[in-house]
Order: sequence, then C-alpha cells, then structure tokens
Amino acid sequence: MSVLSVGHLTMKFGGLVAVNDFNLELEKGEIVGLIGPNGAGKTTVFNMIAGYYVPTEGSILFQGRPIQGRKANQITKAGIARTFQNIRLFSELSVIENVMIGFHCRIRSTFLGATLKLPLYRREEKRMAEGAMKLLEEVDLTDVAHEKATSLPYGKQRRLEIARALATGPALLLLDEPAAGMNPSETQDLLQLILRIRKDYELTVFLIEHDMKFVMEICERLKVLDYGTTIAEGPPHEIQNNPRVIEAYLGEVQRAQG
Repeated sequence: MSVLSVGHLTMKFGGLVAVNDFNLELEKGEIVGLIGPNGAGKTTVFNMIAGYYVPTEGSILFQGRPIQGRKANQITKAGIARTFQNIRLFSELSVIENVMIGFHCRIRSTFLGATLKLPLYRREEKRMAEGAMKLLEEVDLTDVAHEKATSLPYGKQRRLEIARALATGPALLLLDEPAAGMNPSETQDLLQLILRIRKDYELTVFLIEHDMKFVMEICERLKVLDYGTTIAEGPPHEIQNNPRVIEAYLGEVQRAQG
C-alpha cells in the first residue's frame, strides 16, 4: 500500500485552473521532488494534501484512508507534516518552545488541564521538553535552544522548522523549498540532514525545490508541473534532459527578462 495516493486532483479558483488532473503515488521511504517554473501550481498541490485547500475534484488517500476535505490539524494528527516556503515560526517564543508546540497534536491533556498545570499536563510538558531537545540535537540547534527563534540565521530557522515538523510524529514530510535562501554549504548540510532523518524516522519525503543541483542529488523521482499540468515525471537524469521541461524553464527565464 502506498503512503500517499493522489488521484485526478484538480484545484480551481473561479475560472482559473491552478492544478489540473494531478496524480501521484508515494511509497514508504521515498524522496520525491515536485518542480516547475514559478506559478506552476506546486504549493497548491501541497496545500491540498496538507488540508489548507479543499480540492475541487479528485481524491487523496494517506495510508489507505481518504483525507481530502479534512482540516489541516486533523491531517497533521494523521501523520502528514509540512514546512512552508516562507518560514512560519512563533516569533516571540524560544527555539525549544517552537519545537514543543509540534508535540501538542499528540498529547492527551485538555486546554483546561494545560491552563491549570494539572499533573497529567506537567508530565506531558516534561516529555515534550525532553523530546524537543532530542530533535534540536538532531538538527544541531541545542546550543541555541533558549534563544528567540527569529534571532537565528536563516539556515538555522529552516532547520528549526523541520524539527518542529518532526515533533508532530509524521510518516510523510512535505518540504516546501527547504533550501531557499541557503548558501552552498548550508544546502549540503540540509541534504545530509534530510537523508539522515528519512532513515532515522522512517519517513517518506515529498519536496518542492528550485535548486536543481539539490533536487538532482537528493530525489529518486521527480514530477514536473507547468501551468498546473504535469508535463514530465521520472528519475532525475531523464527529467534533466526532457525537452518539455527545458522548454518550460527557458520560458520562465524569457518571461522574467521580457
């Protein structure tokens, strides 16, 4: 059984078709990339899978169960975590507190129990802090655990967002442009981190990325969108030399220069 099975997914905004008839099968442990020019519909696909948009048409099965139309927090609890193209951290909270928030979808305490600091919540809070520190060690951020999250350099904020996603206990991790804004050294460190957490946490990874060197090195398969339509899919070496893909990216350059 596939970890994720997406069938004929379509998203329309009024008369605009943002994504048209998108299909995808993800097997356990795979790292698969979704690429394409700006405005191709990539983040819209993520938003449908993660519950931020309700698809106009189509089906999404996660571990054999339909999830289309469910709320984002329900999908997170089911086992899908994501990061965002524009980093979304809790700016007034510390690094460790940001990670601890990720654990909240797994605790049994009620809002009242947390407010009154009842014994169950205190025990769970202790476990969350311990778990958060372990995840910070995984992403090499233990030395800044008690600093304000937004005081971190950009590359470290990206790693923090991944740690918070891992705190939700996912089986599927959606990464939206994880290497954006990183220098070559940071990008290489990120690549090794993703490979390591894929193995350590038995994850399936689906990612969007514009850094083609990164994509070609880390992904086992690629899907390419252009104007919401899939124009190619296959292993990186095939995609790299696909005439339709080359034309789509050249068209993006020409539009930017025009």
